[in-house]
Amino acid sequence: MPLDPSAAALLTAVAASPRAVAAHDRSAWVDLFAAEAEVNDPVGSRPHIGRRAIERFYDTFIGPNTIAFRVERDVVCPPTVLRDLTIVITMSTGATVYVPMHLRYRLIEEDGVWRIADLAAHWELAAMIWQLLRTGAPGLGAALKLGPQLIANQGIGGMIGMMRAFRSVGRTGKRMTTRVFAAAASTNPLRVRDLLGDRAEIELPAGTPVSVEQFTRRIRNMRWSKVIAAGRTVTASIRLGDTHGVAVVEFATGATHITALRFYLDTV
Repeated sequence: MPLDPSAAALLTAVAASPRAVAAHDRSAWVDLFAAEAEVNDPVGSRPHIGRRAIERFYDTFIGPNTIAFRVERDVVCPPTVLRDLTIVITMSTGATVYVPMHLRYRLIEEDGVWRIADLAAHWELAAMIWQLLRTGAPGLGAALKLGPQLIANQGIGGMIGMMRAFRSVGRTGKRMTTRVFAAAASTNPLRVRDLLGDRAEIELPAGTPVSVEQFTRRIRNMRWSKVIAAGRTVTASIRLGDTHGVAVVEFATGATHITALRFYLDTV
């Protein structure tokens, strides 16, 4: 029989990840992923696909550090879970950084259990590196260790792939996103259409296409915070009345126009 895709079942599967990370249990963490799973961490860097690549990702970024998950809210839209959180990373040199993040998990049933098929970590690499360096000698030491760790575990290609995360839609993408939000929240469909054009997909909630007019009616007076640019996406924590969620805004490759807005709203 198929597994129960309820919020509780999916949250139980997702909650196993920070437990394995805290315990430094490499096998337990890697076993949470499906056979051909993909990890994009951070979004915009080269993805890690399959068990061996995910093991190397663990050895580079998780194993040497102490990582704590401070979850502010979970948003469940089966089979996807989005975690609105801050991750606290203490490096081997003693430097500690606080990384605002949206984690997006897509789960599938495999061998009778829920496993992670896709993990997308939306956070800003440049901001984290800057914060790390501001801790002084411990941060500089951690930054200098990261390069050799990357090369040892993932080769030169892995280092180049990680550096791709420095390129993102950045402030331009954030400004465009908040302009669209502001126009829609003030019930101005003409302005929204002017900003988006005719090609952008709008899903509210994710998986349910809506028109610009429906979009502006649904998110009237929406509030947003924690706007993050990673790769070709911008994410934001949102609130619609008593409903919380995370918006994922996708941009075209090599351009600044928005191709899709997907709103993941809490169903719990």
